[in-house]
Amino acid sequence: MGQNFILPDLGEGLTEAEIVSWLVAVGDTITIDQPVVEVESAKSIVELPSPFGGVVEALNGVAGQIIHAGQVLLTVTDAAEADAARPTARTAVKPAAMAAGVPVAEVDGSASGAVLIGYGTRENTGPVRRPATARFGVRPGSAAPVVAAIVEPVSEVTPATPVTAPASPSYPAGRSPVVSPLVRRLARENGLDATLLIGSGSNALVLRRDVESAIRERAAAVESTPVVEPAALAQPAPVAEPIGTRAAPTDDIRIPITGLRRVVSERMTTSRREIPEATVWLDVDATELFAARDRLFDATGERFSVTALIARFTVAGLRRFPLLNSSVDTASQEILQRGAINLGLAAQTPRGLMVPVVHDAHSLTTRELRDAIAGIVTQATDGSFPPSRLSGGTFTLNNFGALGVDGSAAIINHPEAAILGIGRMIERPWVVDHTLAVRTVVELSLVFDHRVCDGGTAAGFLTYIARCIENPVSMLADL
Repeated sequence: MGQNFILPDLGEGLTEAEIVSWLVAVGDTITIDQPVVEVESAKSIVELPSPFGGVVEALNGVAGQIIHAGQVLLTVTDAAEADAARPTARTAVKPAAMAAGVPVAEVDGSASGAVLIGYGTRENTGPVRRPATARFGVRPGSAAPVVAAIVEPVSEVTPATPVTAPASPSYPAGRSPVVSPLVRRLARENGLDATLLIGSGSNALVLRRDVESAIRERAAAVESTPVVEPAALAQPAPVAEPIGTRAAPTDDIRIPITGLRRVVSERMTTSRREIPEATVWLDVDATELFAARDRLFDATGERFSVTALIARFTVAGLRRFPLLNSSVDTASQEILQRGAINLGLAAQTPRGLMVPVVHDAHSLTTRELRDAIAGIVTQATDGSFPPSRLSGGTFTLNNFGALGVDGSAAIINHPEAAILGIGRMIERPWVVDHTLAVRTVVELSLVFDHRVCDGGTAAGFLTYIARCIENPVSMLADL
């Protein structure tokens, strides 16, 4: 009798997820708590473990499909029952409609319920066949995956031939890992399968630029292929139409707001609706900041990024102006001033805008803060942040200068009270001691909740950060 593994509660109010990839196939023997599927929620991408051990009988979903809590993910049968009922020819997996269900009651001690790894389980001594591939390619220590031929039973109705990408050097023989749902959607809208592309990311991860490159290659191939009709062989060649007169496409495109984009949309809408924000900004001479960074390297042999140093100044500034490290409790009409400084850093990732958090930044040394930020930068390349890293922020630092812009009136990350923006750092003419000089200048902007503080507090915080940037040694007095 089959046992149904349902999608468990993902926590933090999340009720749905998108299937990224299956880690097992029909016919595989799995153990209790073995990861079987990767799903992407609005928070992160996680591997879900199976609460049952046995043989996979059915996979009730395909990559890219949205599933809801309580729906059946896969069905597992006991190994002995599967051996007795196994047909002579192995049948292929048929994508099934998602149906709500509950796990079958435990009758032989082999089930643990829809729980996370290591909770309330019993050891299963059956053989394990771990899939060799994962989201980012071949698993360490695994041989290259072998694709076995699958025989489907003959049916009177011939299934529709799946649409596949055209033959091109850009398409490998196997399947490549794809993390971003936006990348998969872009590929589907243009008639491509993103998993068939050769990814340029880490471990062959398929990125947006890979899909766009494949689209351009296909368009170039179509345009370069002449089409000659028999009736036109005796006709004179028509005059070529000027390139500039070609009509632009007029079809509308609908892009669903789902997953992370929906969470970001809801949070920004709430911020604009509830927070009476105000913005102050200031141009700052950052020449000495770069000189201090170089001297720090000469003294320690370690590199410190400019963002890490400004983050250090920000933490010191929040200790000096603690009202900006607050949130408003609208139910009790109180300002909740936070004791700990959990510094969020806005990061552009393949999944969209995310704000990972460095918790207890006030207790970290400059070196520890630098390392924590470096870890965030590394994880931002694929957006694989755990849910705990994306919650609990009390103040946000946004370095939008990396996008090539000077300034921005950013939206406060609700329910925080302020966000500090850093523009690009470029050489500009600057007056120093009544003399015109070339200096490295950056624009800082602070958006703050006017319910929490007035302009005096906001201006005091911003000018303090500016003084630290213009003269980093001045911060020593606050350490």
